[in-house]
Amino acid sequence: MPVIQVGLVDKTGKINPELLHETAAALNIQVIRDLPQYWNIQATVIYLPHTKKVPAGVWPVYLVATLPPGEGGFHLDQNNQPYSKVIASPTSNEWTIDASHETLEMLVDPHGNRLQSARAIAVAADGSIQDGDGEFNYLVEASDPCEADNYGYSIQGIAVSDFITPHFYDGAASPGVKYSFTGAIQAPRRLLPGGYISYVNLSTNQWEQILWVDPSQPPTVKVLGPASGANSLRVWIDSTVAAHRNHHGYKRALNHALLARCEHHRAQLAAAAPIDRP
Repeated sequence: MPVIQVGLVDKTGKINPELLHETAAALNIQVIRDLPQYWNIQATVIYLPHTKKVPAGVWPVYLVATLPPGEGGFHLDQNNQPYSKVIASPTSNEWTIDASHETLEMLVDPHGNRLQSARAIAVAADGSIQDGDGEFNYLVEASDPCEADNYGYSIQGIAVSDFITPHFYDGAASPGVKYSFTGAIQAPRRLLPGGYISYVNLSTNQWEQILWVDPSQPPTVKVLGPASGANSLRVWIDSTVAAHRNHHGYKRALNHALLARCEHHRAQLAAAAPIDRP
């Protein structure tokens, strides 16, 4: 199996280069150590300091200052090769979770069209998500069901995203089985507050979503209708979720405790690092 190479590229020109190196190293550990435990993927992540010199065959994750309203993170170039955009700022480091999220999803489904058939789910009257009747064709998005910052974890002082395992699509829960890497998702096809899931409802042949992007409100079902003419289902889905968030004025809930722990961990690593002497 060929090894996929992902490159972290800072187009803002404002992120600390040391943090960029540390983030690329943490993402590299995640895709070498964590992801292959559940997904048959071989990949590496490197930091690319030259924003206009992305080597051939490298899938870039671009750090940008802003994204246009309604534009998601996943894209395909004119040659149908994947790349991602992540909003990053030197004033806060939650962008490392987003860079992890986009990297994981790009590796698990490079072209954004992977579907998995599994038992349907529904939002119950009490707001819980339960098994439903029939089956859905789910768009495989590795981090969306558990994308909220609360469920991230640390690798060498860098906050990264949780991600689902293939068991997420199991028909029923089994003892000792993980449905997301951290174990935060505790049953198949369940969302965590702050996440969402997209699927084709086979009984209507329409695309729908269960959105829990505002954790303070119960999840809701949104009917999207037929897929648009986008070159990728995920490009289309990402844009609809971005538009939904913009329309409702959604504000991201940061995991300040995780970010603080990561900063403290990096400070400890820096203090323990050997000093170069002439």
